[in-house]
Formats: sequence, C-alpha cells, structure tokens
Amino acid sequence: MLHGHVRPPAVTNEPNLGYAPGSPERAELERTYAALGERAIDLPMFIGGREVRTSDTVPLRSPHKHSHVLGQVHRGGPGEALAAIDAARAARDDWARAPWTTRAAVLLRAAELLATRHRATLNAATMLGQSKTAHQAEIDSACELIDFWRFNVHFMWQLLGEQPQSSPGTWNMLEARGLEGFVYAVTPFNFTAIAGNLPVAPALMGCTVVWKPAASAAFSAHFIMQILREAGLPPGVINLIHGAPQPISAAALGHRDLGGVHFTGSTGVFNSMWGSIGAGVAESRYRSYPRLVGETGGKDFILAHPSADVDALAVAIVRGGFEYQGQKCSAASRVYIPDNLWLRVRDRVLAMMAELTQGDVGDLSNFVGAVIDQPAFERISGYIAHAKGSASAKILAGGGADSSVGWFIQPTLVETTDPGFKLMVEEIFGPVVTAYVYPEEHFEDTLRLVDASSPYALTGAVFATDRHAIERALVALRHAAGNFYINDKPTGAVVGQQPFGGARASGTNDKAGGVYNLLRWMSPRTIKETLVPPIDWRYPFLGPRK
Repeated sequence: MLHGHVRPPAVTNEPNLGYAPGSPERAELERTYAALGERAIDLPMFIGGREVRTSDTVPLRSPHKHSHVLGQVHRGGPGEALAAIDAARAARDDWARAPWTTRAAVLLRAAELLATRHRATLNAATMLGQSKTAHQAEIDSACELIDFWRFNVHFMWQLLGEQPQSSPGTWNMLEARGLEGFVYAVTPFNFTAIAGNLPVAPALMGCTVVWKPAASAAFSAHFIMQILREAGLPPGVINLIHGAPQPISAAALGHRDLGGVHFTGSTGVFNSMWGSIGAGVAESRYRSYPRLVGETGGKDFILAHPSADVDALAVAIVRGGFEYQGQKCSAASRVYIPDNLWLRVRDRVLAMMAELTQGDVGDLSNFVGAVIDQPAFERISGYIAHAKGSASAKILAGGGADSSVGWFIQPTLVETTDPGFKLMVEEIFGPVVTAYVYPEEHFEDTLRLVDASSPYALTGAVFATDRHAIERALVALRHAAGNFYINDKPTGAVVGQQPFGGARASGTNDKAGGVYNLLRWMSPRTIKETLVPPIDWRYPFLGPRK
C-alpha cells in the first residue's frame, strides 16, 4: 500500500505520427499490415481470464476486399453471457477494493504498450478490419485510445481530490465507489478508441464489465484485449464476448446485478435498451437503478454565413464529410450555404473530390476506403438512388457504388432545393453530403431551420468571419449540437480538449474524453466521523430558565 499524496504522471495528448513516404513508422506499419493479413487468426472470447471457443464460428472479412478472411470469430449466446456476468461478479470485490493507483497503473501501462510496441499492430488491425486509412487509424486506434487511457487516470485523480468540507469536531470524507453491479459495454465498429474506452472507463472506477463489441470490429477488439491482459488487467474485470446482439443483450439487461450500460451505436438500439431497462425497473428487477450512458446517432451540420471563408468551408466539407467514408457519428452530412458563396464553394469542393483516391487502405496513397459491410453498402446506395430519382435533388459528384471487390461507395455530393429532403434529415452514415442553398439575407431563418430539421444534436459547425453572426449561431443553435465548432469541420474531437457527446436523439451527452463520463461510473459514499461524540442527550435550549 502506497502512503502519501500520490500524483499520476503529467498528461498530454499523444502526438500523431505522419506516415510520410520513407518514414520509419510507415515502413513498420506496412510490414505489420502485410503480416497480419497473411493468414486468418482465431478470435476467441475472453471470460474470466480464459480464452473461450465454441463450435459457432463465423469468418471476419476485410471491407475493402471481402474475399479476404481475417479470422474466425467464436460466438457465444446466453450461456456465455451469463458466464461473463458471473466472472465479472466474482472479480468485482477484489478489483473494487484495490487502491486507485493499482487500477491506474494497469491503464497507464496499457497506454504505454500501445504507444510503443503495439502501435503498428492495433493500427494495422483497424485498417484491415474497419477499412481505415493509416491517418484515420493513427488518430483513432493509437492516439485517441492512448489519450483515453491516460487522461481518464488524470480525471479519476481529480475526482478523488474533490472532498467535502468538515466542521469543527468532524471529519467528512467522500468515497468514490464503483457501481454495485456489472457494467454492460456495447461498442461500435467505427472507432477502435471507443471500443477501448467504453469497457475500460468503468473498470478504472472499480466496476467490472461485460464487453460486447460490434461483430465487424472483432479484429481490433481482439488486440485491445491482448494489450490489457499484458498490462496486468486481472481476470474477470473485463470479459469480451461475441455473438448475436439480441440474446446477449437480453441476458445482460435482464440480470438483477446490472449496474449500468455504456453504449455507442444506433439511436434505435439504445431506445430499445432504455425501454427494456425501464420495464425492468417497473418490475423491481434490479438491485439498483442502472446507469444509462449512450452516444447514438447524428445528422451533423455545417452552416455557412454569407461572410464565411470559401476555401476553409470547402475543405471542411470534404474532410468532414468524406474522411473514413462518412462513417463517423460526427461526420458532416447536411450543409447550408448562402447563394452568394455557393458557386465558388461548389467548384472548390468538386475540384477536391476529383482528386480523392479510393481503394485498399493498405495502399497509403488512398484517401478513402470501403464502407463496413454489405448492409451498410445497400443502405447508403439506397439513399443515393433516392437522390437520383428525385426532382428536388441532383448529384453533383460521385454517386457510384461497386461491391465486386469491396464495399466501395464513391464520395457523393448532392444539391437539393428542399431543406426537408430525405437526405437532409435522415442519418445516412456514409460518404454522402447534401447541400441546401439559402438566400443570403435569410441567415436568421436558416438558423431556425438547422435547429428544427433533425432530431439529433451531436455535432455542428458554423463558418463566418462576422463575429456577430457567430454569436447569433451560438445562441440560436445552443441545443442543436453537443460539440459545436467555429470555422472548423464538425469532426475530430480530442480527448481532454473537446469532450464528446450530444443530446436529443444523439444520446445522454455524458462526454467521453472528459471528467463528466467517469462520474457516471462511481456511486459516491459520504462518510462522517465525529471526533469527540456527545455524551449528553440534552441540547442547550433545554436548560432551565434564568
């Protein structure tokens, strides 16, 4: 047991490596990418510290080359889910009683392992399994995940330092207990960092976890688990399971010891979970009220004022809309541009789009890869077909789709005359940006339009050089985006700098990458010690009259 006022190492954001031609990091990444792709590997579950294999296996394929099998995923069902819950319950007491420095040391070691010897491996796994370019993998599966693990230790230390006042003769303390039950962490395919944060953040606070990653991200999840095990994570603290979502979720959400849900995914799935838990609360199913933390959908906007910088706006549309094939919950999807700027912005965007290269992300000259799987390919293609058949829209660039080798959809720019057009209001989650041109004198009306057109409120950006217009947008769009950007694209939140999350149909806005998220995984206990307790029941007011 350590004694003294222990302080964790100073924390700064992990620098991004550039992967320029001829650089050592590029050579290492290319070697690792080739080596990982040479043969299919076994992808077991991890329950109670053991590798668990079943007879139910499915191949995991690379999105940009779906004939390429990366591995065989072992799938479980309700039985494995219950075993994972039992393992989490068995590990909980020892893990919760461990000093905070013990839990912090595991995360700090994991971060250092990822920053050094495992960086190329997790980046390559993300590229192969999720079709991210080297740059997109680097800022996600390396830098952001390292930041989550390091900054969360710092945030926990800050929380532990928040102690109540003590009056004379008493000593008041606040204990940051982990939740009494297990946490069910459900993670998406699009960010390896989210997959590595959602189960680990509650674990840092003393919780134990059942982790269900997206099936399409099983490859990178496997390597995250290997890093955590190497870092010294005790058996049962985080239990990784694969399988059909419905039966696994039913087992977890129906369990008496469910302490919380940490979720990133679709709004519909989160709503269903909320309904199931609400019904369970009504039936007195749970030991405690489960905590629900969810980051869900988005229909993220860029709004240009007539004073906006044309070049900056055009770059934001291309980067914000098409990086990682638009498969970011923060990706720019709807754009509002005044008619005094439209033709210049359009021409600059089209010129840039003509230069975008698309293909196997193992070729580091490609800017865009493939969408994640066939259902995504078909859904996004359906939106493009709708635009092609609509009298109120026209496709200005892109619009092509080819599934012969991988799930490739061209970056697509659509112009519409209808601000309520389907592609302006529904989440697409693909490389499709739709622009609506408004009369430049109608900026105030457009502010109201942006706020009312979508049920989501995740990210948004305003471009203007007129400071009054920026202030108007900040006020009018106060609840339209949990992460709001001024003269920048609406993607790229950095841990510790822009804590991430939105409200309305975009989730509970508990801000991953900030101290706020960790608050949800602790159940504070206030302790009062009276140093010299009273020994007479009488209060002074009961004394005799004089």
